[in-house]
Amino acid sequence: MKRIGLLSKADGGTLAIIIVNITLPATVIVSLASVSVSGTLFFLLAMGIILNIFVILIGGQISKKRSTLERKFQMYSMSGYNVGNFSLPFIQGFYPLAVPFLLMFDIGNSVMLTGGTTVLIDKIVGSKEETTFKQIILSLFKSPPFTAYMVMLVLRTVQVGLPVELLGILEMIAKANGFLSMFMLGLYLELRLPKKAMHLVKEVLAWRYLCGAAFALLFAFVIPLDPLLRIVLVVLSVAPMPTFSVINSVKAGMPEETVGFTSSASILISLVLMTVIMMLMG
Repeated sequence: MKRIGLLSKADGGTLAIIIVNITLPATVIVSLASVSVSGTLFFLLAMGIILNIFVILIGGQISKKRSTLERKFQMYSMSGYNVGNFSLPFIQGFYPLAVPFLLMFDIGNSVMLTGGTTVLIDKIVGSKEETTFKQIILSLFKSPPFTAYMVMLVLRTVQVGLPVELLGILEMIAKANGFLSMFMLGLYLELRLPKKAMHLVKEVLAWRYLCGAAFALLFAFVIPLDPLLRIVLVVLSVAPMPTFSVINSVKAGMPEETVGFTSSASILISLVLMTVIMMLMG
């Protein structure tokens, strides 16, 4: 659609607004409406935080000799997992029972993406700007998907259900999330990059997927897990860069074309890796 001129990259912004504010929150509510809160779900929430912290620390170590801007770009690009706009629509058609697992992981992931990651990176590079705990909390609850996560987590913890009529309406909206998300990614896809930035991007992506491969092998062969939980964590280990990492990298001062190319390359790499993993794991 973009190639033939029917739509443009700018239209992706409109789709993003619809997804973030309407279809993704609806997917969260519908998917968690009948979930029983358990230790497994809280384990996934913790993993969403732990994996982010781990790769940020690795990124900080391997980029010590670079400029502050490139160090920030390295850490932002290596951390974060695109769940709502990529992994969720990618997996929900194949493993609908895995959706609650994905969403619980994304709660922890969201805590980092909407504030925790920036705080940790600023500490590592010695930034004078400080983000307070209050700012992080306010930032989290400005996100409709995160607010939906928290509301549903509280409701399911106390075992309160939602009206069937409401869920019926939300289910119709949620069904559009997968298509709209993948369509938006197609509109944003950009594969042009200045040659001078190519070496940095290659190194950033190499380290992101090296860490992802290590996590995937750990979850697949070392840690004893339920089969469905194993598939979810292995697939998420190689998920692409999230939108927040792109936004934060640009805010830090990285050129948009460099960040956009890195994100687009990440999507293509993850699409191949996630497809192969799901084929191999049945």
